[in-house]
Amino acid sequence: MPNPFSQQTIQKWFAQKDNRIVLAWLIGGLILRCIIAYWLYPGFDEAYYYLYSLHLDWSYFDHPVLVALTTGLGVWLTGVVSQFTLRIGTLILYTGSLWLLYLTGVQLFGKKAGQWTLAIASVIPIFTIGFGVLTMPDSPLIFFWTATLYCAACEFFPKSASNQHNISPTHQGQNVSPSPLPLTQTEQNYTSPALPYQPTYRLALLGILVGLTCLGKYHGFILGVGLWGFVLTSSRHRRAFASTWTYLGIILFILTLFPLWYWNAQHDWVSFRFQLSSRFEPELNVPKPTYNPLNALVVFLSGLAYLFPTMGIPLWWVTLRGLWLSAKSKWQNLHSLKLSKTWLILCISLPVTLGFTLLGGKEQILAGWPMPGFWGLTLLLGERAANWEKHSKRLMRRWLWGTAFFLLPILFLALLHLNLGTLQKPSQYALFGGFIAPKNDPSRELIDTSQLQQGFVDSPVLNQALQESSFVATNAYYLGGLIGMALIPVKPIPIVCFSEDMRGFATWSHPEEFLGKDGLYITLERFHEMEKLNREFSGYFTRFVEIGTVPLKRGGAETEVFHVYQVEKMLEPYPRSEIDALANFPA
Repeated sequence: MPNPFSQQTIQKWFAQKDNRIVLAWLIGGLILRCIIAYWLYPGFDEAYYYLYSLHLDWSYFDHPVLVALTTGLGVWLTGVVSQFTLRIGTLILYTGSLWLLYLTGVQLFGKKAGQWTLAIASVIPIFTIGFGVLTMPDSPLIFFWTATLYCAACEFFPKSASNQHNISPTHQGQNVSPSPLPLTQTEQNYTSPALPYQPTYRLALLGILVGLTCLGKYHGFILGVGLWGFVLTSSRHRRAFASTWTYLGIILFILTLFPLWYWNAQHDWVSFRFQLSSRFEPELNVPKPTYNPLNALVVFLSGLAYLFPTMGIPLWWVTLRGLWLSAKSKWQNLHSLKLSKTWLILCISLPVTLGFTLLGGKEQILAGWPMPGFWGLTLLLGERAANWEKHSKRLMRRWLWGTAFFLLPILFLALLHLNLGTLQKPSQYALFGGFIAPKNDPSRELIDTSQLQQGFVDSPVLNQALQESSFVATNAYYLGGLIGMALIPVKPIPIVCFSEDMRGFATWSHPEEFLGKDGLYITLERFHEMEKLNREFSGYFTRFVEIGTVPLKRGGAETEVFHVYQVEKMLEPYPRSEIDALANFPA
């Protein structure tokens, strides 16, 4: 067997133009994402997941375990806590996700379709940022989601079988009807009946991969349901239900999920309760919302914007087209190889994409929730693009590169604004005098934690107070991570949260842990101005006094202010909500 890493093999690989194109997309995309990861300030969630990496556990209140590992990887390797090091794991995993997506496209539709799929996924902005830069649960989710899809493609459509048939009747002796989809040259050459599907060890491997996807994010369970749906509705592949490999896969799936169910069993299944019900419950005295189709339409249009219309509209078009042709094929009792592959992608992708879009009519839906479905649907758009290119290569290149070159300047300007305030008024670096006041600029929600850290280092009062404190408290779980990123490198110290929504903080400390101890309370300007909130917190300590502020600046202008209070002798535990209380103590 030849050595795949020998110099001769590597030179032969690089000699092929197609391989160089793929490598260029992967390396070019990685370089771009590294630049973004370096200059983009951490989001609230990213900083919160940094605290995950400090409290390693089998699972967590609101997410499974893998995001803690991907977030902590860069910090553990470098010993540096920064927005870039937090994202190293994501940068690596997403490159692997793109490679696996390319391989899936090649397996299902050929090399050219794989290249187009890779290019399309690399250009879509929410994929690049949400999956490829930010350290989120979506990063391990997408990696193992794509690995599952590739494994399923190899299992259900092995290369040998893919080259043996295009269409065949359900019963021998029926007339063969033409496929509703245009045939490739290979498929035109083969119109013999399909070879019987033979289940293999990959069914067991799929159990592990789906389990790992679930350990990335709970979307993984929908992926598993989609795979079962495909096997159930594909007559050729139903024999998988009779395979011992399938039942081994179920066992391996359950074993892979050990960290998730073990932790939840100890905490009264609080993570499942939160994800399935508590996070959707309205606030006290607020009526439950009724279904509003206009809200679902807003989610749909928002999704187009995040995908960017030149990519989002074609994605929906190939999805609806594939769904219509698949339904038509099943109604007419036809077997088409290409449509069967399309059906696999739809079974895996549509429950997420369409499901969360429709759910948006009743609940608030975050932008990233439907996106794993669109990720899989890029395979359909890549297959269509490869066909369209045969008719107009110039037009297709204009479509792809036009989208890329339109988005790159926008991205560049956004990074400039976030760091220098180029659109801010006032700012030393404002373009045309600036356009938006800092108080009205939503981008100030992204916090430069290095400025907060430097504020403590430069202030003798704040630095001494930090060194003398036993804990640092804040009033919102999403602020705790930012404060932790800034202060824990200065002094390793527990970060606690006083809030009705504590999330993971409910499991990282006991309510009575800091009774009688001194600490700091840190919050933002807008919370500092809420006198009722300050009076509430002051009642839990013998002394509650502001000792300083740390202003954050951009372009020479103040954009945010952190207020620092010194608190002495905590008198009683801060009360916890019912869901947070369940998370605190093992059941």
